Amino acid sequence: MKKRVISAVILIAITLICVFASYVTRVLFFAVAGILCAYEFSRCVEKINVYCCAWVMYVYIAIQAVLTLFRAGVLAYIACMAGGIYLALFSGILHRKVSGSGALFTLAGLSYPCFLFGLLMAIGVSSIWLPSLVVAAISTWSCDSFALFGGMRFGKHKLAPAVSPNKTIEGCLCGALASLVAALILYLLRIFPQISLPVYLITALLASSLGQIGDLAESLIKRMIGVKDFSDLIPGHGGMFDRADSLLFSIPTAYLCLYIAGIAA
Repeated sequence: MKKRVISAVILIAITLICVFASYVTRVLFFAVAGILCAYEFSRCVEKINVYCCAWVMYVYIAIQAVLTLFRAGVLAYIACMAGGIYLALFSGILHRKVSGSGALFTLAGLSYPCFLFGLLMAIGVSSIWLPSLVVAAISTWSCDSFALFGGMRFGKHKLAPAVSPNKTIEGCLCGALASLVAALILYLLRIFPQISLPVYLITALLASSLGQIGDLAESLIKRMIGVKDFSDLIPGHGGMFDRADSLLFSIPTAYLCLYIAGIAA
């Protein structure tokens, strides 16, 4: 437990420093985190004798970071993703060890987590990056904590037993309720006065719900590969991918909700 707390404090400190220092450090932080997740993904699939072309994922994230820092247009992002897809398929054709299965898993890695980290980088330089990150993080963490408590206390009906046997419908509902309470508290604290209560509630509910789906998506991949954690990079917490799974879904969802609602910085 002590190791888990210490590593959590260090990780939170590094995250806060990088996210709030400047938009450059924010983008680079997401890029490094994305590369670490891609590395963990590629190493884990080797356990089922599949070899990804990991450098394709690394190059995609690196180019995406450069495009984001230079505020490139949408066409540049599309071209970057298209290039990644082409390279992933070519790797299966040209590299015997990668072959067809490796090419398909490289494509999967480009989609999740790499593309989603690309979204985080783009959100990180937007005018509403701060409310997007704060609302997503608070609602997701509240949901995760109370979903665990609610599942232990009231859980009777399994949510997705084939993917995550411990998750229950009751726990999921407790988590959703907790995210709404967190949104209400944020509204009462007037942290972002430009956000109305209905927008807070809708954003928190959708972000936390998608965060739970992100958690299940990662559990699906781990169960398919046959691992408990993607790595032991963070003592007591698993790997970077294990820590980022929910936020990769909830942050883009929160941004989209706030953008549609017309929230300005």
